[in-house]
Amino acid sequence: MVEKSGGDLKSIFSKYTSGKPEMDGKTFFKMFKDCGLVDKKLTQTVIDLTFTKFAEKGVKRMKYDQFLKGIAECATKKGVSEADLKAKITASGGPAYKGTKADAVKWHDDKALYTGCLLYTSPSPRDRTRSRMPSSACKKKKKKK
Repeated sequence: MVEKSGGDLKSIFSKYTSGKPEMDGKTFFKMFKDCGLVDKKLTQTVIDLTFTKFAEKGVKRMKYDQFLKGIAECATKKGVSEADLKAKITASGGPAYKGTKADAVKWHDDKALYTGCLLYTSPSPRDRTRSRMPSSACKKKKKKK
């Protein structure tokens, strides 16, 4: 059963590193944050110090065996067993990508509210062939001298 957990943990490590053999500090912290493990006992500072302790000097990256040592250290800092921490990490399933979605803006999204030149032209590339501009507005007026 431990072998299966280690295998799952290896695949989680691989997902966070995008298949690379080493993990950087930012990704190490992101893993803990995505799993919901960051709290008062296990802060970003503690995670960064743990990473620095087990990462190779001058490289700023850790390999899988160093990653396992870092997880064991974080488990003791958090006050939980190493197996519980590994179980929570493997249960996460990998990195969580979160983005933002733009809110609806009535002045941009509703074409009936357009004013000025946008009233006669369209911001959409597919509507550029159909102009609603009146023919009188299209004619250039000659300047009087």
